[in-house]
Amino acid sequence: MGDYEHVLVKREDGTVTITMNRPARRNSLSEPHLRELLSAFTEAGESDATGIVLAGAGPVFSAGHDFADVAARDLSGVRELLRLCTELMGTLQAVPQVVVARVHGLATAAGCQLVASCDLAVAAESAAFALPGGKGGWFCHTPAVPVARAIGRKRLMELALTGDPIDATTALDWGLVNRVVPDTELDDAVAELLARATRGSRASKALGKRTLYAQLDRPERDAYDLAVEVMASASQLPGAKEGMAAFLEKRRPEWPD
Repeated sequence: MGDYEHVLVKREDGTVTITMNRPARRNSLSEPHLRELLSAFTEAGESDATGIVLAGAGPVFSAGHDFADVAARDLSGVRELLRLCTELMGTLQAVPQVVVARVHGLATAAGCQLVASCDLAVAAESAAFALPGGKGGWFCHTPAVPVARAIGRKRLMELALTGDPIDATTALDWGLVNRVVPDTELDDAVAELLARATRGSRASKALGKRTLYAQLDRPERDAYDLAVEVMASASQLPGAKEGMAAFLEKRRPEWPD
C-alpha cells in the first residue's frame, strides 16, 4: 500500500483499513486529503482484499469539507473540489470489496456523506450525524445525495433543513447505519459484520454489489430487467456452480476465488 500524509492504510488478512489521519483538523476533507483517500481506495479496490474499513483518527470521524480550502477557491475551483469528492464517493461503491464505515464522534456534512456512501456502517454510541449547512451559509447539497437514498425524503428534509445533529440511535432508526454499539465494542462489531458480509465467492459478491447499486434508483420494472439478466449470467460463474453443487451434495463449498 502507498505512503500517505493524511491517510493511514493497514492490511490485516483480507481486510484493508483506511484511516483518515488529520485529527488536528477533525479529519476535514481538503483536496490533498480527498486525493489520498481516492488513491487508497483505488489501490485497495485493485487488491485481493475482501473488505475495506473506513475509519477516522482522533476525536471525530470527519467534519466534512475543509473550509480553509473551500474559501480560497473561485467557482471553478470549488466545482473541481466537489467533483473530486463525488468521484471518491462513487469509488466507495465501485470497488468490488465490501466497505464498512467505522464511525465514532461526529460525522458531519461530507463526513456524513462518506458514511452514507459506504456499503455498511457501524456507529459507536458516541457518534452523531449532521448536515449542518441548513443552519449556516453553505447548504449541504452534495452530502444530501447519498443521505437521501439512505434515510428517505422526510427524514432528509429534517436533517438538511434544520442542520441539527442526530444521535447514533436515531441514525440507526432512520437507516443511516447498520449497528450501534458501545464505543469499547466498535472494532469488534465492525470486524464481526464485515466477516459475515464477506463470506462466499469473492467474484459473486463483487458482481452482486455492483448490480445492487445499478438497480437501486431505477423504476422497479427496469430494475428487474437488469437483475434478471445479471442473475442469469451469474448462474454460470464458477462460484455459483460450486455453491449449488455443495448444497446439493450436502458438503462445504470450496470457493474458486
